[in-house]
Amino acid sequence: MSTPPSMLTEERSQRIDHALSSLIETFLPGDLSDDETVGERHDTFLDRARHIINSQKEPNVVMDLQHAGDMIKKKLVRDHKSPDPALRFSHLCKKLASQRLLSHKWAILYLLHELADSPASGGPSASVVDQTFSMAPNTGGAIFSEAFGYMGLHRLPGRDNTRGPGGGGLVGGDLGGQWGSLGPGVGAGGMRTKAELLGERDDGIEPSEQALLSCLPFTLLGLSSTSLPFSIAAIPQNTKGPSLVQYAISIPPSLPLPLVSLLHTLAEPSLLYKSLKEFVESSFEGEIHGGLVGQSLKSAVGLELRGYINLVGGLESEIRGALAAADTTKGVRAAGVTLKRCVVWTREATMGLRLMSLIVEQTRDKKGGQLISTTHNFASSYGDPFVHAFAERLLSNVTRPFYDMLRHWIYDGELTDPYLEFFVIEQNPSMPDGSGAKVGASSVWEDKYTIHSPQVPAIITESFAKKVFLIGKSLNFIRHGCSDAEWVESYSKSTSKELRYGDTAKLEMSIDEAYKTTMARLIELMGTKFKLFDHLRALKKFLLLGQGDFIALLMEGLSGSLERPANTLYRHNLTAQLEHAIRGSNAQFESQDVLRRLDARMLELSHGEIGWDVFTLEYKIDAPVDVVVTPYGSRQYLKVFNFLWRVKRVEFALGSSWRRFMTGSRGVLRQVEDLVGADWKKARCVVAEMVHFVNQLQYYILFEVIESSWDTLERATSKPEATLDDLIEAHAKYLQHITHKGLLGSTSARSSGKKRAGDVADDTFMNQLHEIFKIMLAYKDAVDGLYGYSVAEFTRRQERGARIEARTKKGQWGVRETDEEGDSHAGGTPGRWGGGEDAGDTMLPSLRLRLKALSGDFQARVVILLGDLAYQSDMDMRLLGVLLSFNEYYPVVNKRTRGRDRRGTPRSQVGTRGKDDSGVGDETQA
Repeated sequence: MSTPPSMLTEERSQRIDHALSSLIETFLPGDLSDDETVGERHDTFLDRARHIINSQKEPNVVMDLQHAGDMIKKKLVRDHKSPDPALRFSHLCKKLASQRLLSHKWAILYLLHELADSPASGGPSASVVDQTFSMAPNTGGAIFSEAFGYMGLHRLPGRDNTRGPGGGGLVGGDLGGQWGSLGPGVGAGGMRTKAELLGERDDGIEPSEQALLSCLPFTLLGLSSTSLPFSIAAIPQNTKGPSLVQYAISIPPSLPLPLVSLLHTLAEPSLLYKSLKEFVESSFEGEIHGGLVGQSLKSAVGLELRGYINLVGGLESEIRGALAAADTTKGVRAAGVTLKRCVVWTREATMGLRLMSLIVEQTRDKKGGQLISTTHNFASSYGDPFVHAFAERLLSNVTRPFYDMLRHWIYDGELTDPYLEFFVIEQNPSMPDGSGAKVGASSVWEDKYTIHSPQVPAIITESFAKKVFLIGKSLNFIRHGCSDAEWVESYSKSTSKELRYGDTAKLEMSIDEAYKTTMARLIELMGTKFKLFDHLRALKKFLLLGQGDFIALLMEGLSGSLERPANTLYRHNLTAQLEHAIRGSNAQFESQDVLRRLDARMLELSHGEIGWDVFTLEYKIDAPVDVVVTPYGSRQYLKVFNFLWRVKRVEFALGSSWRRFMTGSRGVLRQVEDLVGADWKKARCVVAEMVHFVNQLQYYILFEVIESSWDTLERATSKPEATLDDLIEAHAKYLQHITHKGLLGSTSARSSGKKRAGDVADDTFMNQLHEIFKIMLAYKDAVDGLYGYSVAEFTRRQERGARIEARTKKGQWGVRETDEEGDSHAGGTPGRWGGGEDAGDTMLPSLRLRLKALSGDFQARVVILLGDLAYQSDMDMRLLGVLLSFNEYYPVVNKRTRGRDRRGTPRSQVGTRGKDDSGVGDETQA
């Protein structure tokens, strides 16, 4: 507290003497009558006091006011349960610091701190003073040394007094946090332990514990020293990312086992720190070495290592103080710092270093969400509060790049992920899928972004990740696909906020708000600006034949042209007929945007095809509506239209033929009924069967399939919480139901089993129906041939009758021999007025055979189709079988016995219930 007397000024010496004199007078008893004795004793005590002051060395403390105040404050906190004394002292310390007259304020606080550890006394007495000053320091008595030495007058330490030296951690790290709860000095108090008493024995250990303590700070920081050198044990080979280099520390073999055990314990944080320092200082960058999240892990580990360095710094100051105090005591153990106590002080820091080392090793070849999930596993799967708190603190720093990417994604719709660490990845739109070809989805929405499930961190759920994915994808689509970047920018400015780990409730609220806002805006744009639902209705009207008057006019106008070979058709003629059908039907009231998308074109031409085979309608879809009506969906619409157009063609052909021969039955056919009456009766029954088949098939597809599927689509798209993905999925199901239930993509029951002899090569309902349609058209041509034969026979008879009548009027024979010979060559029988068959006439028998064969083939194929429909799992498809044979006119053949029935039953017996041998039956089926 005072400098050597040679350096004191005269004035200061006088002040010190005056203060010592006043102090001695308070201790001297006041009842002494002899003034001379009093004066001698006063001078003697003053000389001894000067000697004691001058013999004291400079205190081994930092000459800092703040440090001295902190020591007193910690003592007050430790000794009192209430914080009021510490707060009061802080207030008084501030007043002391504001005083300008005092020059050694730290010394005053240090004196008060040292006096606080002195024993309490009831009051001064002459015996105490005599005993005090009669035992001069130079007497060297053991009692004086024990009572008034540096470690004299021990008392029991507080509960936290042995945890470690106090210093507090730096900002950002907490490995040195336990330092702040320790006392100002170990030597400030504490009962002497057995280890300290044993340490006073000099056993001749080399190196001594004092030498080991002097090297310990360097060892804890991974630096080699004379006593404890470091060496590299192993270097990891063939590792993808930064790994921890393995080091070793050499412990002197001359040390006893207890010290070796302590040094092993202290070597663990040293080796861990050195390896972690190598990891932090490594220059690994890029995708394969952790990316931005990996760099954040390095930063978090480095932050914790700085706290550990602060702990070692505080420990070094304590060791230096103990080594300095060891010169005046019986050893460094008496000074209060031992290796065992250093182990206790570094225990929590060792746990933190051990945990960081484990995290670094487990995340060596991971990045992004996988790295975050591995770190989060320590916070959620371990019951140790220290491990949980430490991992949570690391996660707050490690997840910053992830939350920055998340913020840009859900507020701007932009993916800022240079090292592919986010769970949303951007794909190359031109790349095909795994099958080698892109299938029916617009790359703007379906293929541009996708969820990478392995990168979804454990801190969020799968449903949460899907919401985040939809939000960002919708914003990106609004910006680039819908050309509405202004709304996205205004939305980002008004709602963007910082996201960080730990605030789960705020994050979920932000995600829910962003989800609702972006989905509502996207559906609004698709419905109002781009007319998605209007286009879907137009597709239903024109390509799915929902506009009946338009289709009837179009088919009537094109029927003549489409009968010609396909290579003789011209597109402008087809377009002209399309315009005529639009102007002549209610389609003219559609919007111009819808009508300009409708076009007539021809498919690829093949040899021998006619116009009916290549004509088709096209409805052009452009972006962004093609996200819902994808190119694959457009092809499905085209497929459905071509099928329905063929059904309409068969209906139109059968209807035209039916009108022709039903009109002729009142005139022409009645005149030749004796010759072909039975044939026409059977032909009318078969045509009626075919018309019934086509009508029921149209009803089923247009109403039971398309209309019911359309109602389901409308209900799905009108939901208030519907998203664009919901619209895409609902439209895809709509098309799938139409193609499956409309017999365009379904397979018959026979396709699932082993094919038998006699089965057709392709068992799809589509091919079965096409074969039936071919038979219908062929039968229509045969009926037209029969009608032509009937008209020719009627004409021949009319001409013969006219000749007979003319000859009769002239008085000649009506029939001559030459006429009979001509009739025989023309197909009549001589002498028979009504004419008849001749062996040389083969036209009528061939027509009869063809009509009979086609009708039998038609009925056989219908029976096969009904048998397949009867065993379908779909109730609507079974309903079609009921509609086609509501009165069980056609027998349903079991699929197991179908092959035997088809081989053993003549075609003439299929569908002939209620008919005679001639094949003529009633017309109730019509």
